[in-house]
Amino acid sequence: MLDEIGLRGQQKIKDARVLVVGAGGLGCPVVQYLTAAGVGRLGVMDNSEIDIANLQRQVFYSFNDIGKLKAIVASSQMRKMNPLTEITMINQRLIHANALSIICEFDIVVDCTDNEPSRYVINDACTLTGKPMIHGAIHKYEGQVSVFNYKNGPGYRCLHPEEGEREEERRKNKEERLGEMGIYCVMPGIIGLMQVNETIKVITGSGEPLSGKLMVYNAFDNQYLYIDIKRNPENFDPDQIARRFIRTDNP
Repeated sequence: MLDEIGLRGQQKIKDARVLVVGAGGLGCPVVQYLTAAGVGRLGVMDNSEIDIANLQRQVFYSFNDIGKLKAIVASSQMRKMNPLTEITMINQRLIHANALSIICEFDIVVDCTDNEPSRYVINDACTLTGKPMIHGAIHKYEGQVSVFNYKNGPGYRCLHPEEGEREEERRKNKEERLGEMGIYCVMPGIIGLMQVNETIKVITGSGEPLSGKLMVYNAFDNQYLYIDIKRNPENFDPDQIARRFIRTDNP
């Protein structure tokens, strides 16, 4: 019924294949609203279990789901919401060894992860396969959204050129850091829905996606900040990217 989308746009949504990496705080609203919107095929990729500490911000889950795998519970809920959407459950963690084979089956990848190493893997795989990456991240009262690798636009490495700490260090310090910083419970919902908005715009070709821009939102004072991102051609060298997938010491 919306002129900017129309029947043609709804058909594009029905034909779309979207992979959501991470079924936690950001992933919960993303998979719910993409399912309700009628995306034809949705992949849900996550290998973690639901913990009681997740429930204040991961509203797709309940006390009865504690200890269950997020990908399984989310997929089951999505099938109840819309049986016409084909749900692909992937109970794995995205790593260099499986990223290309999985991502090549989808049109768009929505980054709902909570760590930098996974974002680099997603970005590199999307760059090699020519898939747009809908990025989202949250920290305390802040969240950010951008669209990478879209129509020759910049990628995640154009925003963060150097990889941060290794995965082993991240896992070792994650509990301590989360305990120190906390996450405002509504932030995943706000940023997740913004990611859905960008995904639908990319699918339908309507509106202006956040390509070349990083939108930062602070819920505490309702401030928006937009940061321009320039495309660095060096980050798109296929040989250099491919070498990262060959190295066995990559996280």
